[in-house]
Amino acid sequence: MRVITPDQFLTQAWKNGGGVTHEIAREDRDGRLLWRLSIAEVASDGPFSAFPGLTRILTVIEGAGLHLHTAGGRLDALPLTPVLFSGDTPVDSRLIGGPVRDFNLIWDAGRLDASVRLLDGALPDCMPAPGRSHALLALSALETPAVPARAIALFDRLDAGPAPGFRGLLVTLDQRL
Repeated sequence: MRVITPDQFLTQAWKNGGGVTHEIAREDRDGRLLWRLSIAEVASDGPFSAFPGLTRILTVIEGAGLHLHTAGGRLDALPLTPVLFSGDTPVDSRLIGGPVRDFNLIWDAGRLDASVRLLDGALPDCMPAPGRSHALLALSALETPAVPARAIALFDRLDAGPAPGFRGLLVTLDQRL
């Protein structure tokens, strides 16, 4: 297991001045992005960056949420509720009651299957499988294994068990073999 703490995140201000992105981890293959994990601090309404040819899951981790306006209608990104959409989709966001922090998984859906789910008080069995990896964003501190609050753990295997008081987001990435 590799733990990445917030002081190791790569922080970049947005070109439009509406926030910052903290890149946590990424994998590139054959000169193209395979997947990326990041946390964005959204301070104002405005457009989202496009990620052509990629898929995205956004999960609000702090704040009331975002209304994501697209040509196909509005998506509501509410706290701790993963929202899936295409990186090709033009998105204009509107804050619901103030700034938010959101966790983002962006991936190449032609080469990977991916998911994000909320964990609340227990850890699932994450058994190794060919081409499978996981990431765990600790929204609160996890004692066993030790993952500080706001850190990310990257791993191939994690044994299930109770984790009283723990909340986190579990990312599963499955390479198409």
